[in-house]
Amino acid sequence: MNMDNYDDSASTVCLDSVEVKRIREGLQLTQLYVSKVVGVTTDTISRWENNRYPTIRRENALKLAEALEVSLVDILLKPVEEIVLPEDKGNKKSAAAWMLMSTVVLLVLIAFFAYNQRLPIPPVAVNGERTLPGFAAPGSVIPVLVALTDRTDSSGIIAREYFPKGWKLIQANPPTSSLDNVNGVARWIIKAGDDRDRIVYLVQVDSLAKPDSVSRFKGEIVASSQGSQSAVPVQGENEIVVAPIHWADTDGNGHINDGEMLEASFTIEDMAGVHIDWNDLEKIWAAGSYAWNKKQGKFVPKSP
Repeated sequence: MNMDNYDDSASTVCLDSVEVKRIREGLQLTQLYVSKVVGVTTDTISRWENNRYPTIRRENALKLAEALEVSLVDILLKPVEEIVLPEDKGNKKSAAAWMLMSTVVLLVLIAFFAYNQRLPIPPVAVNGERTLPGFAAPGSVIPVLVALTDRTDSSGIIAREYFPKGWKLIQANPPTSSLDNVNGVARWIIKAGDDRDRIVYLVQVDSLAKPDSVSRFKGEIVASSQGSQSAVPVQGENEIVVAPIHWADTDGNGHINDGEMLEASFTIEDMAGVHIDWNDLEKIWAAGSYAWNKKQGKFVPKSP
């Protein structure tokens, strides 16, 4: 890329989503790994790769380039005049074809050796990453998402989520296979062939939860395929502060701004299968502020 066209003082940059995904998959890196290096969620990585966020902060782009082991300019959107024409790609295509052929031969040899030596099947690993709001008001309902990564159609899984005692799971997609709201335990059995990539649920906070306390979630994913099994803890966010703050108010300042409203719309889209009242959220956004109404058990709009 011509560096004369790149403004290294810009606070945001235009990401080449196709190139980001191509490089990550070429290195056989998972979205979970990249998200940990960059310091964002796997959903954010997915949105970058699907052009949901065409521009991102330059500091995040630098971390993304580091995770993908390339320079920053390699993942930025190139001007039209810098795009390589098909006839200029002859040598690159030849090298790529040679590498593909070598990979195929290597895989065939590995398969042949494994079959004849009867090597044990490597353990299947399915990872989960939880996304939680930063705050939860006593008695309010909050969304929780567990993204499932590195999963194949052939792997059946059991997912367990442990939420604070006194809190109650009120809706989930897929529905829970078993639920213990007394002790705060939910279980899901997802059979092989079900290619869903997330579990979402709504949980109601204990109305007697102590303000300014910190409540914790934990969980695990057990995967099984062809006689091989693995169990890994759910990663991601696991702590939430009990306070009279709306789940969409990420900075906890008592009002929901345009950026937070946009992020809330993505959350509601990701939470498909459970009901979150968009109209109530719009009223709070339009009013400019909100307050927790303990009697009604919900947040209500308030003029600033």
